[in-house]
Amino acid sequence: MRRGTTGVRGASGAQQNWRGWREATHDALYGPAGFYRASEGPAGHFRTSVHASPLFAGAVARLLGRVDEALGRPASLDFVDMAAGRGELVTGVLAALPAGVAARTRAYAVEVAGRPEGLDHRIEWLAEPPGGGVTGLLFANEWLDNVPVDVAEVDSAGVARRVLVRDDGDERLGEPVDGAEAEWLARWWPLPGEEGLRAEIGLPRDAAWVSAVSALDAGLAVAADYAHTVGARPPFGTLTGFREGRETAPVPDGSCDITAHVALDACAAAHAARCAPECTPPGALLRLQRDALRALGVAGARPPLALASTDPAAYVRALAGASEAAELLAPGGLGDFVWLLQPVGPLDAAALLVDVPDHEEE
Repeated sequence: MRRGTTGVRGASGAQQNWRGWREATHDALYGPAGFYRASEGPAGHFRTSVHASPLFAGAVARLLGRVDEALGRPASLDFVDMAAGRGELVTGVLAALPAGVAARTRAYAVEVAGRPEGLDHRIEWLAEPPGGGVTGLLFANEWLDNVPVDVAEVDSAGVARRVLVRDDGDERLGEPVDGAEAEWLARWWPLPGEEGLRAEIGLPRDAAWVSAVSALDAGLAVAADYAHTVGARPPFGTLTGFREGRETAPVPDGSCDITAHVALDACAAAHAARCAPECTPPGALLRLQRDALRALGVAGARPPLALASTDPAAYVRALAGASEAAELLAPGGLGDFVWLLQPVGPLDAAALLVDVPDHEEE
């Protein structure tokens, strides 16, 4: 079991109480002095696809355009940016939309931090997802990985127990996991009785995804995250921290991001169970980000060398774009993100990403 530095004290000067990772993470990320309320925002600590290149926002804008077409070009088209940071994605999407589509688009940014100064007045800033009535695209880039979850670890007797943590990062085992959480583990992340094996209990993420998708009357919800599926869960979990661009121990004191990969297959199944029998096939899809982005026009091919002679400035721009695209598509990096595409109403998610092979567990 990982041990943090002992003797570290909280703001009160007293040793912090033992509690589950879900509660500790929630306070560390979203409490009054939480990580996500800091002025620098997420971009000050880690690089997401949104920050890597404007090509990402352009691809999301094209996806919104395809959703618009599939819905018959409604008079009002919505775009909801979940975990919006400082509004980088929603700003980029609005800028990339054709003028006619942008004029019909209502844009929402959902974020616990306050509205940034100078943000486009067309963007409505919300602390919670819209309560309903959304027609269009809800996009959650690296949101679910920051929905806090509890951690289970198998003890010496083969029993899965809740992992308790202090604000200094020190851990110990608590009570056995039972009830709905035990049922979730049995179905989605079975733990053999081998001491030390760990799992993140994704039930809160399932509920968060179902709640977010419920905002849609018609359209598409997309979650983009590092993910795994039931056939290939990591044996020791994925809980980790990030601070100033570096991976670090996940210490729940508000000084770092705390994140874990997402069981997106469980999230998809939770929505399907919630909306049955109203859900109609075809349903949710899982796609590797590199496949989804390629289907949306992002390509990492270098420009022809001849362009350097005929139009050097255009060649430099194209070369920079190819480099940015390569980062978004890279195996072992951002390209390994998985997109969960959850349609609501008369949409076929596969038709929105043409010529993309089925996601295969890796």
